Amino acid sequence: MAASLVFHGGVGTVTGSRFLVSTRDDAVLVDCGLFQGLKELRLRNWQGPGFDPRAPRAIVLTHAHIDHTGYLPRLVQLGYRGPIYATPATAEVARILLLDAAEIQEEDAAFANRKGFSKHHPALPLYTVKDALRALQYIRTRPYGERFEAGTFRVTFRNAGHILGSAFVQLEVPMGEDRAHRIVFSGDLGRYHQPIHTDPVPLPPCDTLVLESTYGDRSHGHQSVITQLRDELLPTLERGGTVLIPAFAVARAQLVTHHLRVAIETGRFPDVPIHIDSPMANDVTGLYNRYLESEYLDRSIPHTAPGALFPRNVRFHRTIEDSKKLNNLPGPRIVIASSGMLTGGRVLHHLQRLAPDPRNLICLVGYQAAGTRGRALLEGAPTVRVFGIDVDVRARVTCIHGLSAHADRDELIRWVESAPEPPKRIFLVHGEPPAAESLAEALRPRVPSEVVIPAMGESFALA
Repeated sequence: MAASLVFHGGVGTVTGSRFLVSTRDDAVLVDCGLFQGLKELRLRNWQGPGFDPRAPRAIVLTHAHIDHTGYLPRLVQLGYRGPIYATPATAEVARILLLDAAEIQEEDAAFANRKGFSKHHPALPLYTVKDALRALQYIRTRPYGERFEAGTFRVTFRNAGHILGSAFVQLEVPMGEDRAHRIVFSGDLGRYHQPIHTDPVPLPPCDTLVLESTYGDRSHGHQSVITQLRDELLPTLERGGTVLIPAFAVARAQLVTHHLRVAIETGRFPDVPIHIDSPMANDVTGLYNRYLESEYLDRSIPHTAPGALFPRNVRFHRTIEDSKKLNNLPGPRIVIASSGMLTGGRVLHHLQRLAPDPRNLICLVGYQAAGTRGRALLEGAPTVRVFGIDVDVRARVTCIHGLSAHADRDELIRWVESAPEPPKRIFLVHGEPPAAESLAEALRPRVPSEVVIPAMGESFALA
């Protein structure tokens, strides 16, 4: 039985992950992500997916991040009607993220139409909240370790340790004569020995591995996160400035604030006001607290109180009115808002207000993809464009290392080598070209596998 693997996203970039596995009689799509970052990438979201939306019998999700799930409402809009499989926690997080993504797109389109800065008249969202709700109706949950059928394929979720509910996917592709080709899709792989999340479980035997390479060209280093936060944030807070931390609402906001909690409770950081301006982060934190005693998260975290992950002085801002109140509050204080790469959301309003003032600090705490405002700030851009206006960047910009939820080069290699036998072939995806190429060079002397960096739309036969 002929079978193939086609890369419809997540190659040459860290976004838009979509991998289609097909046999003569069936097909399954692993992840259904949105392209983010460079304009040429974002425009792909408006194009067709590269395959018939009705072709996959099922969709299997590794985790809830928008670059892995954000295209789902669009695909359903285009005609997909099959099941969407995810772990129970991923299903809950995806509901929050997809509805938020749809709301942001509707709000951004409405804002562009009011201000008149869009080239399109009228500006339209890629999809609406109604589209997102329709897509969510197709989600079906399966726990870690349960082998289930998705059409003629067999699927198992294993804990990837990346964010709440994240999994790597074991896919058994029927090849005829009671034979199956075993593929593992890493999704986004988590780190080892980190707070909140568990370590990724070892890689099982497989014929093909589709491996992320986000940090394939670097090591996160071993400098204490708390020491970095203290050294970088204290000068700004001592002069009465405001620290703006753009952070993903899932995992990153919780991890940053957990580190701040430890630093404050151990006397290494002042007890300053901390504001989380994100209804989504509020909702996700509720999920994290609910799952603290589960297999999804590190059970060693003290959690005697409902807000156990955070210091006592954290304030959540859910409504737009609550968010606007921050405009009139002087420093010293810390504002955490999403999105983490400054691609949209409330953080843009704070950036517009805080970036021109040299007393303030913009503290980046995660990967910044090419074409995002976060990458521009990281590279020292004197201005960034926000809502059609060039905003001067006079605030200091810094980056805290070690907070990423992605495995670095050494951890990726460690995970590959945790398998009882090496894969026959490894495809490196979800990484910018230098990262993928660097990881390929590091892997080839270590494992006897064929290491391939696929291109967009490229198809490979499965033997």
